[in-house]
Parts: sequence; structure tokens; C-alpha cells
Amino acid sequence: MLPSDTPAQRTDANPFVRVAQPRGPGRWIPGIAAVRTYQRPWLVKDLTAGLVLTAILVPVGMGYAEAAGLPAIYGLYATIFPLIAYAIFGPSRILVLGPDSSLAAIIAATIVPLAAGDSDLLVALAGMLALLTGILCILAGLARFGFITDLLSKPIRLGYLNGIALTVIVGQLPKILGFSSSGENLIRETISLVQGVMDGMTNWVTVAIGVSCLAIVLIFKRRWPRIPGVLIAVVGATVVVGALNLASAAGVSVVGPLPQGLPSFQVPLAPLSDLPALLAGAVAITLVAFADTSVLSRTFALRGGYTVDQNQEIIALGAANVAAGFFQGFSISSSSSRTPVAEQAGAKTQLTGVVGALCIALLLLFAPTLLQNLPNAALGAVVIAACLSLVDIETVVRLYHVRRGEFALSIVCFLGVALLGVIQGIFLAVALALLGFVWRAWRPYDAVLGRVDGLKGYHDVTRYPEAKRIPGLVLFRWDAPLFFANAEIFGEHVRQAVANAPTRTRWVVVTAEPVTDIDTTAADALSALDDDLQKAGIELCFAEMKDPVKDRLKVYGLFTKLGSEHFFPTIGRAVDSYISTHQLEWEDWEETPVQEPEGHDKPGTP
Repeated sequence: MLPSDTPAQRTDANPFVRVAQPRGPGRWIPGIAAVRTYQRPWLVKDLTAGLVLTAILVPVGMGYAEAAGLPAIYGLYATIFPLIAYAIFGPSRILVLGPDSSLAAIIAATIVPLAAGDSDLLVALAGMLALLTGILCILAGLARFGFITDLLSKPIRLGYLNGIALTVIVGQLPKILGFSSSGENLIRETISLVQGVMDGMTNWVTVAIGVSCLAIVLIFKRRWPRIPGVLIAVVGATVVVGALNLASAAGVSVVGPLPQGLPSFQVPLAPLSDLPALLAGAVAITLVAFADTSVLSRTFALRGGYTVDQNQEIIALGAANVAAGFFQGFSISSSSSRTPVAEQAGAKTQLTGVVGALCIALLLLFAPTLLQNLPNAALGAVVIAACLSLVDIETVVRLYHVRRGEFALSIVCFLGVALLGVIQGIFLAVALALLGFVWRAWRPYDAVLGRVDGLKGYHDVTRYPEAKRIPGLVLFRWDAPLFFANAEIFGEHVRQAVANAPTRTRWVVVTAEPVTDIDTTAADALSALDDDLQKAGIELCFAEMKDPVKDRLKVYGLFTKLGSEHFFPTIGRAVDSYISTHQLEWEDWEETPVQEPEGHDKPGTP
């Protein structure tokens, strides 16, 4: 819950205006401020939205629990207390948290191999994984590490989600077909699935139920998105299976009666030997969960005309995961399917999520047998429908046409998730993204500049071969910070530009506007370059260098060594100074001076 807009806080006219963050306990516990400023007209809307949301929370939570390798009941446990925790600590007004399809495969890949068939250990591992995820999120939020999700670029997340979708869909297909299969990775799961079909294990009544539910969900989502197709499919399948006694008559697998009562507070205990694997899974879940939560919360905040603190968002996500871990749940994230449901139902605050949690709690306390005839095929259909919404082929094709490198990164992430495993795939993709960033900074683009008739300013001579160059002057642009990895390359390229100049070089002017930093290694390399150029009778100058970068050079003592007269505010001023110093005329190097650069219309203009 978030406080309403006061006159001083309103952002309706301009949603990009940042709202001042509350002070005191309200900053860390937004729920306190929300209760203080809650408006009565919102109550009916929040209650109604909470009831509508419950109808989606129950089947989706149960389905994602099974996708994560856990019994369906734990999906409800992972929904109740995280919703309440987020209502207390969450900065977003209507964001809905709970079990999520994007995390199910990571959870299953982490805990199922470690449990080795031990159901009690499986639950404990899931709780410990959620607890570790929550602790990492809280620490990251307190350290203001919200920026770490920038590691997950759009191509990475695209490949990851496509890989997750394929992995989960293949894992859920046996439920639709009426039998069980297993495998350590996608290939083994596919082989097991095909083998089951060839062995005649398919239950055609189960297939009819699963396919019908999937069709209903997809059709309603496409044609009538405001009507909860998931609820219609689940209720319809439950009624049909119960009325016709298909569990006994046709061998249809059902959820069965749920345990009565609420989950108790438990500290999940896992073997110490499993902690490294759990920690690796928690890191992957933290990155993915906060990336999705960050994007979703900012999207709905912008639509609602308010702002959210991303560091508080990751703290709230951590608190929700800690709650899940201590109350027999598993790792959770924001939901891109349930949050729009809450919005469309008229939700105003996080009271909507609290109502949903209370309704699930009442279901477990007073009607645990209500869903005993719910077929597992219906839950599989719900999960498959959600995963199909994750698939984005169109954007992958677009990446292929506009940026082949990012397309390749997306495909590598997809293949890594699908073939190597979810955790291995995402860490591989992040490593490749960081490697690509370092490579671009290590080998950045640089250019020698010249004047082009009819165009303002100075331009890359390789892109404009007709560009005219001033005799004796090399204008050199370097499109990256200068640091230890590229400092020597910078010096080599400057020397090469001097060697390739059409006339004997007198000045080298580095157009340093793209240079955002210079470290000590680069400063030493610049000093050595200046010494070499001085021996050859060449002056080293800089144009458009940012003041913070100049301050660095002053600390290093390099600004004084080079001389303040060798730093110019614009390229035009540097060119003016060179022409004036060497008593050149424009006609010496340019026959038709059309549209001079800003800052000087004639040689010598100040």
C-alpha cells in the first residue's frame, strides 16, 4: 500500500516528477503511511479486486508449485504470507507477488536433484532457497544495489524467458498427457516424454481435459481478456471430474484434499553440503526476480502517476521471500499476469493482495476439500498458457535484423537455459554480456575527423571520404573512457593516425567529449604519448573534455604537464587556435567554406 497523493505530491500532470520519499518509519515500511492516508472510497474497490484476484491466485499458485517440483499446496503457502509481507514493505500500490513461471524452472533445477526423492528434504530445500533469496535481496536493497539488474539486458532476458518457457512447457506436457516423466535437462525430459507416448501411457480422458482447459484459457485471454478464463477452466474441470468421478473411472490424476489449516512457522533446515548449490540458485533467482519486479513496478507506477524507490522494491521482494521461506513456501517474484488482473478489477492499494491472502487462508481453514477434484491436467494447462505468454519470437527476429550481436547473445542464453540448465544458462548469458561490454570498452570505435561541405561540425573521414583535413592537424576522436585495458591501444591508434596523415603533423587534437574517465594507468600512457609526440615536434591537445575528467588530470599532475593552453572548450576553438598559431588561411585547406562550425565563422574568431 502507498499513501494517496497529497496536493504537494500529486504527479498527475507530470508523472515524471519525482515524489519526495517519506521520512521516518514510513520510508522503510510504506504500509504504515498507507494505513494513515487510506481513503474510504477505496475500500469497496480493494475488497472486490481482492475477491477477483483470489480466483486467479489459487489455481496459478498451485500450478507453479507443481512446475517447481513441489506439491500443489505449497503454492498456496507461498502466496499467503508473501502478499502480506509485500503489503507492509512494498512501495508499489498494486503490484502482486507470488509463485511465478519464470522462477519455477530455476527452483526445480536447484532443489530436485539435491532432494533425491526425499519429499521432506525437498520442502526444506525450497524454504531455504527462498530464505537465501530474501536475504540477498534485502542486503542488495540496503546497499542500494538496485542497479545490478542492469546486467540482465533485454536480449538476455528474452533468451532466458524463451528458454524457461520451453523448459517448463516440456515439463508440464506429461500432466496433459496423463503420465509422469523425468529428466535432468530438456533433452532428457523430451526423450522421456516421447518414450512415454510410444509406450502407450497416454490417458486420452486426461488429454481431453487438459487440451480443453488450455483452449479455454487462451481463447478467453485473446477474445475476452477481462473475463478470468483461468477460473472458468479450473472450476469447469473440477466440476466435470467430480460429477463423473473421473478420478476413479478414468484414472484422471487430481490434486486431492488439501491439508487443513495454515502453514506453521518453521526454520528450513538443509544440509550444509547443499548450501553452495542453493546459494547459486538464490543468486540467479534474485537477479531474475528483481529484474522482472523492477520493470513491472515502474510500468504500473508510471501508469498510476507515482514513482517507486527501486532499492525499497528489492527490500520488499526480499521480505516477501523471507516470509515464504519461514512459512513453508518457495521463492516468489512479481506477476505480470496477476497484477493486470488486480488493476482491471479496480485495485487501489495493497489491501487487494491482503484480501486475496485472507481468502486463501479461509479456504485452507474451512474448505480444504473444495479443490480435491481439481485435475492436475488443468493446472498443467494453466502453467503452459502462462509460459506461452513468455515466448517472444517476434523480438528475436527483430534483433536478428537490427543487431546481430544481441541476437546471438539471446540465442546463447536460450540454448544455455534449454540445454545446460536454467542456472548455468543465465550465468553464462550474464558472463557473455559482461565480456561483450568489456570488449567494446577495450576496443572502442575511434575516428579521424574532417570537414564536409554543407555539414556542420567535423565528421569521420572513413564515413565521409570527401571530408577535407586541415594540413598539419589531426583531429582524433576516442569513443570510450580511457582505462588500463585500452590505454596502450589509444596511444597506438593516435600514433597510427599521425603516421597516416596526408601532411606532416604539427598538432594532435583529441576530441575528448566521449571520454568520461581517465584512470592512473591511462594517465601514465597519455604522459608517455605526449613525450613521444613532443620529440617529433607535435603538440598534444584536447577539446571538449569534461570538467570532472580535467579534475582527474589535475590530481594526477598531468594537466599542468600538458599545459592549460592545450585544452579547448570546443573543437572549433581548437581549430581556430591551430590556424591562428600557424598563420594559415581557410583557403589553404578548404575551397568552399560552407556553414562553419559553431563558435567561429572566420579564422581567428574568438
